[in-house]
Amino acid sequence: MESEQLFNRSGYYRNGYNSITSASSDEELLDGTGVVMDFHTSEDDNLLDGDTTSPGSNYVMSNGGGVLSSTTHLLDFLEEPIPGVGTYDDFHTIDWVREKCKDRERHRKINAKKKESAWEFTKSLYDAWSGWLVVTLTGLASGALAGLIDISADWLNDIKEGVCLNAMWFNHEQCCWGSNETTFAERDKCPQWKSWAGLILGQEEGPGSYIMNYFMYIYWALSFALLAVLLVKVFAPYACGSGIPEIKTILSGFIIRGYLGKWTLLIKTVTLVLAVASGLSLGKEGPLVHVACCCGNIFSYLFPKYSKNEAKKREVSYYFPLKTLWRSFFAALVAAFVLRSINPFGNSRLVLFYVEYHTPWYLFELIPFILLGVFGGLWGAFFIKANIAWCRRRKSTRFGKYPVLEVIFVAAITAVVAFPNPYTRQNTSELIKELFTDCGPLESSQLCQYRSQMNGSKAFVDASPNKPAGPGVYTAMWQLCLALVFKIIMTIFTFGLKVPAGLFIPSMAIGAIAGRIVGIAVEQLAYYHHDWLVFREWCEVGTDCITPGLYAMVGAAACLGGVTRMTVSLVVIVFELTGGLEYIVPLMAAVMTSKWVGDAFGREGIYESHIRLNGYPFLDAKSEFTHTTLAREVMRPQRSDPPLAVLTQDDLTVEELQVIINETSYNGFPVIVSKESQRLVGFALRRDITIAIENARRKQEGILLTSRVYFTQHAPTLPADSPRPLKLRSILDMSPFTVTDHTPMEIVVDIFRKLGLRQCLVTHNGRLLGIITKKDILRHMAQLTNQDPDNIMFN
Repeated sequence: MESEQLFNRSGYYRNGYNSITSASSDEELLDGTGVVMDFHTSEDDNLLDGDTTSPGSNYVMSNGGGVLSSTTHLLDFLEEPIPGVGTYDDFHTIDWVREKCKDRERHRKINAKKKESAWEFTKSLYDAWSGWLVVTLTGLASGALAGLIDISADWLNDIKEGVCLNAMWFNHEQCCWGSNETTFAERDKCPQWKSWAGLILGQEEGPGSYIMNYFMYIYWALSFALLAVLLVKVFAPYACGSGIPEIKTILSGFIIRGYLGKWTLLIKTVTLVLAVASGLSLGKEGPLVHVACCCGNIFSYLFPKYSKNEAKKREVSYYFPLKTLWRSFFAALVAAFVLRSINPFGNSRLVLFYVEYHTPWYLFELIPFILLGVFGGLWGAFFIKANIAWCRRRKSTRFGKYPVLEVIFVAAITAVVAFPNPYTRQNTSELIKELFTDCGPLESSQLCQYRSQMNGSKAFVDASPNKPAGPGVYTAMWQLCLALVFKIIMTIFTFGLKVPAGLFIPSMAIGAIAGRIVGIAVEQLAYYHHDWLVFREWCEVGTDCITPGLYAMVGAAACLGGVTRMTVSLVVIVFELTGGLEYIVPLMAAVMTSKWVGDAFGREGIYESHIRLNGYPFLDAKSEFTHTTLAREVMRPQRSDPPLAVLTQDDLTVEELQVIINETSYNGFPVIVSKESQRLVGFALRRDITIAIENARRKQEGILLTSRVYFTQHAPTLPADSPRPLKLRSILDMSPFTVTDHTPMEIVVDIFRKLGLRQCLVTHNGRLLGIITKKDILRHMAQLTNQDPDNIMFN
């Protein structure tokens, strides 16, 4: 059989590679065996020539097939395509290599036809520009939705405290913009805005008004939270959480149908507004990533180039080509343009927390900045361990069976505790903005109420920095301390609720509170001890030398870095949010310190920890594998396992094939020449076999249970009275990746990461020993770190 030789001229193995990492542990690709499967029946079968790799080599890998003609590709494209073959079931992993081959074949066909007519040339241009069209539409939709979410969340958040009489769709700030009856000091109070006590009781002040406003605040918070969790539970369960762990898993090649669908997008957009407005300790930045990915996925189905190829939708996982970088940049440009046109922040700026400091930072201040980095690393490590422990308890106890009650309970506690403290009552984004703001003559916050003396006269309060702290500052300090404890506790229990919940804003709020406290402390220390050596050279009495808002910004970056373990990207994100480019050194020092401190307690960030908690089949490209194990120690089957389930290329009947499929739960089967030779021909997927048999019975006459199934190019010789045979060569993958049993697992892991493989076959001197799937690698890595290997499954 010259056309199906095991080796090509270069001497590398050419074997089948297809497998699907399944959703549960009983859906492995093979049942395991310790049986050695010999490719060669005799000495003459060894087809290696002088250029081959010797049997003593440590490992051999190839992605080839047999000695085939130049027109043979991954699948037999001469056959008529079978509808459904090559698609994937839910909770399965895609085959990156096959998808890339399909895309190359599609591209060849387009190039071959574009010179035939003007219509074909136009179709080729449409195909070439479809990527830019997708990112343009995605940018437009993402920017519009982000602006809508920001405006709606601000409005609903202010509804908890009152309503604008002139226009109910105005929030508090917008309602008072056009008022001529307020002073600058009381610019947030205007007759057009009425609190609920003023509307219901007719009075704005007094104990009764306070109780009424307290009650309405709790009522609206619970209403928003209840509506959000009910919408998620009833209409789109995938709309809960931040979505980033699932997005990372999907980008790595996993199929979660509906997670990026239209219904999820709609419900996530609505419930994200409700969840933020409810006052829960969560943010909207993480869920906005999910929203943008939904937009990209939906628009990709408008273009066949992406709708029929799962790998083309995921060009940002294992590698990041330059064209994707430019398209990502263009999508961000379009989204920024739309957001600027909407102007959701009301300040004609694109950044959420724009800052403008007038004082440079000094070398001595690196010490408190680094201390804030230490705090951020400790907070991140503590939060990850505490939140994962709570989420694990939620999954393993009856408490997790009542998500609606859990959301209502957490929302009630949050509202009851948050209302008395002005720093927890207000929107978290507004809190961060206030903490970042530098004190000046136009600021009315009590954080800026410093004492000053004029010619020895009686002290008065002004907004000038670097003065003795007044009563307002001291009141704000202890309120911020209470707010810090409150935010730390509630964020642990909030992240993981069955509502859209991001982590960026709560983490930044915790860091900003801690940073502002440290900044005010350093400021007062410099004022009262300006003669100390560290202050003497650069901080004179009455000068503006300490900026507490800068400490808040550094603290926010440090805590966010401690939670996510991001470094460079985090510093860029903080630049985007604040516009504070000149403070790159303090930010870098704090972020790197937080990462080092956090890594001392565990190298995983919060998103990687949730991926592991949920058992998603995700291989982190950043994690290191330095163990000295070999492929034979990880492959399946092992010696105590049952034999390997294989198919012969021309000896099975339809009935025998169906029995194998029905009695096993594996997602694919190696196809061999015969039981005697055990030489590998290729690999057939369970789903493709089932679809092909059903399609043949529907479209071809004479296909019976006794019909012979063959995977070869030509039908085997059969008796004259035999029923019509069934040819399944078109569904056979003939270019598997193989490694030898002595290949170090460090190399195998690297292959899986960089090529996005689902499985590779393990051989020894041409003899098939077993198979390694992505889940086998994840289980092995879990065992080496003393974790539960059976948790590698989709829950």
